[in-house]
Amino acid sequence: MFQEVLLRLEQRGIPFAVAGAFALQEHTGIYRDTKDLDLFLTATNAKVALESLEADGFECEECDPVWLFKVHRGDFFVDLITGMSNAAIVVEDSWIERAKPAQVHGVKTRVLAPEELLASKLFVIRRERFDGADIAHVVYGTAGKLDWSRITHLVGEHWEILFWALVLFHFVYPAQADYVPRHIWENFTTRFRDEVLNPDTKAKFRGSLVDDRMFAIDLKEWGLADILEINRRRRLREIAEKAEAK
Repeated sequence: MFQEVLLRLEQRGIPFAVAGAFALQEHTGIYRDTKDLDLFLTATNAKVALESLEADGFECEECDPVWLFKVHRGDFFVDLITGMSNAAIVVEDSWIERAKPAQVHGVKTRVLAPEELLASKLFVIRRERFDGADIAHVVYGTAGKLDWSRITHLVGEHWEILFWALVLFHFVYPAQADYVPRHIWENFTTRFRDEVLNPDTKAKFRGSLVDDRMFAIDLKEWGLADILEINRRRRLREIAEKAEAK
């Protein structure tokens, strides 16, 4: 089923990159048996892919227009992913353009570059699933030979989440601190110190970007702002505007 989906998308020239367990194996050597295949696409191309595969007889569904579509056959499924569920990070054409050639299930295709793979895991920090170990393995498995300017660009205003992941990496691999460039450590520690010593009293609560269930009490009982809902509404508007433009 995975092979057939990959071949059909390749033959039809729909741009995508393989992520998840297969990309992790490519960059770290870690193998995981998996019942799913994660493909990253732009929102526009995900819709095209879904319509194409549905026409081929696959069972397809739009789980969440902000980030997730699924293609099923029996117990196996392919996830078409267009960004993070909290809309903090969105897949763009550059993600696919930077993908690395690879073979997946015997099909010549592409896997996410390690920088995009790392970014894709930064907000997977929920109670039931935590990808912090995967991020540490990407840094360790590549010996830090990453485009760090690209990573910081992808993270943007959410640099503290990246800093947190890198502190975890340092805790796990203290002898490999130099896998993260010194200027990255210095920049983040300085910025973090400044944020702590000079707090922005108007800054919005961001707990829902981490996990809207674990921080549900903050929203429902304590009346704090739901930045997750704000982000999702903005993203839905962007998707609708691009669809109308076409």
